[in-house]
Amino acid sequence: MITETQKILIIDDQVDNFEIIEAFLSNDAYQLYYSSSGIKAFSLLETVEPDVILLDIMMPEMDGTQVCQCLKSNDLYKSIPIIMVTALDTKEDLAHALDQGANDFVTKPINSLELRSRVRAHLRTKSEHDELKKLLKLREEALALREDLSNMIVHDLRNPLATIILAAGIVQRYMDRLDQKPLIMQKIAQILESGHKLEEMIDGLLLMAKLESGKILFNATPTDLYELGVGAIKDFELVANSRQIQLISELPEPHRTVLTDATILRRVIDNLLSNALKFSPQGSQVTLSLEYLAENHFRVQVADTGQGINQTDKEKIFEKFEIGSLRKNTSQTGLGLAFCKIAVEAQGGTLAIADNDPQGSIFMIEI
Repeated sequence: MITETQKILIIDDQVDNFEIIEAFLSNDAYQLYYSSSGIKAFSLLETVEPDVILLDIMMPEMDGTQVCQCLKSNDLYKSIPIIMVTALDTKEDLAHALDQGANDFVTKPINSLELRSRVRAHLRTKSEHDELKKLLKLREEALALREDLSNMIVHDLRNPLATIILAAGIVQRYMDRLDQKPLIMQKIAQILESGHKLEEMIDGLLLMAKLESGKILFNATPTDLYELGVGAIKDFELVANSRQIQLISELPEPHRTVLTDATILRRVIDNLLSNALKFSPQGSQVTLSLEYLAENHFRVQVADTGQGINQTDKEKIFEKFEIGSLRKNTSQTGLGLAFCKIAVEAQGGTLAIADNDPQGSIFMIEI
């Protein structure tokens, strides 16, 4: 559907001809521009992007066919339909104009009905061309994005996989050495940890695909937010301690429930906690808050005291594959927050981000 006012450029050395065309098109709400010569038209085209050009053939200095040829040889203008307006009526003249790139023509004296019909037809063509151009650009961007994503995912999968291979090689090398048992046990633990990382990444990608396709069914069951929060805090305590980050919980009283999909909610909370810990500096705090609201609703907040998120990143950080500002030595695939938003909104909830006073960010969920 066309919503913007369509622009028509009329190039004619006779202003009377412009006034006639203006009168014929006055009921169609077009935005008309006038140029008295081809040379002046090129100056005007630096600021105006017309959807159709009505071009007189018989003009001094630079005739219409020359102007048409110049326009059609320029990548900026060649997609603009050009309707030649001419008093010439021989087939040779019209053929010459078409050979120079003209899309159509109307003869003088101009017939109002014919002019309006031809203008509408070429405006439709231009609109369809512009829409196709936008779709092609989106496709190119999507292909580039998919390639970038593939590279990121391969990179992130290779890290734990490399750890598994190296650790397994060390275990194989020293498995018969009793004096190397502590080393062997350490490498086995690394293998298990890396294996779990791989499993989580693959599960996350599969779950994201299911959510987007609408093929996942939510299983709402009575869920104790206190127990859910305790479990999440417990699972992230070691990570927090290793990074010297204080992990704080603000949980409701136990033995109360709300209907929600506990598995999906826990995965969302895990993603938010993982992100908060990943981007928080040593000596900072990360707080998980859960509370019951009225009418079977609830709120989840994950707050950190890190460097915060700038306004530009806030506007796009929930988009799929968007990683915001790059952080050194930090794995970023742009899937975690996108998954959180899709999962929360699929259950009729909201996910937002705000600044944490005096420093940091707060991710807020309400379902």
